[in-house]
Amino acid sequence: MVAPVPGLQRDRPIGVFDSGVGGLTVLAALEAALPGEEFLYLGDTARLPYGTKSPASVVRYATQCASALVERGVKALVVACNTAASAALDALAARFPGMPLIGVVEPGAAAAVAVSASGRIAVIGTEGTIRAGAYQRAIARLRPDARVTGIGCSVFVALAEEGWTDGPVVAQVAHRYLDPLFAGPAPPDALLLGCTHFPVLAAALGALVPPGVRLVDSAATTAQAVAALLAAGGCARRGRPGDVSRSRFLATDAPERFARVGSIFLGRPVAAGEVELIDV
Repeated sequence: MVAPVPGLQRDRPIGVFDSGVGGLTVLAALEAALPGEEFLYLGDTARLPYGTKSPASVVRYATQCASALVERGVKALVVACNTAASAALDALAARFPGMPLIGVVEPGAAAAVAVSASGRIAVIGTEGTIRAGAYQRAIARLRPDARVTGIGCSVFVALAEEGWTDGPVVAQVAHRYLDPLFAGPAPPDALLLGCTHFPVLAAALGALVPPGVRLVDSAATTAQAVAALLAAGGCARRGRPGDVSRSRFLATDAPERFARVGSIFLGRPVAAGEVELIDV
């Protein structure tokens, strides 16, 4: 997280990017938390998923996406991709000094620590996110006695990208990933959805975990962190009653598919004509 520079233009948009449409769950939370703000969302659909790429590739892709948004005059950057936030946040802070910058990892870790009574927390995400260990480190900083288990669940990303959010296939995959987590004598009491694609699967996952296990989605806490950062820096828009957020969309491939699947993640229709195809 980087503090904002005073004097940034309040009327500039907030840039948000992800490897695909998963970050639209974060955008939905941002729109709800920051009425009146304008958002510019970039989905790097030509190169998804990031979770199976090398850290060097993720840093390169994230830098290119951030550069495309900065060139369009954004006043802040939200890395709405757990893999990119895990691997590239430091590189982005160095590349764009002074730009307000927030990833989804720290807010998500804080939310998981807040709801876990036992300190036993499971994190599910892409292979890249779990391998990077960013959530494990963030949770340990907040609660050193926490016992964190990380599970790579990359097939969930593919299911979400296809719009398969429930049904027997989703249940079978979820059982394969999650059953071992809760089979032991001291199972976790919090399940952190460490990928922005996973909230659309939350209902299916919640039906399979034992009673009392809290599912944690970092989208809402990330939105709260962005709101606090902009307010502290004096660059939040001065909203008025009835204000609504405005969002524009960029994609690096297949804008029609972005619109179709993205509507599921955002929770409202997105027309293909609203999505601008760009090359980063």
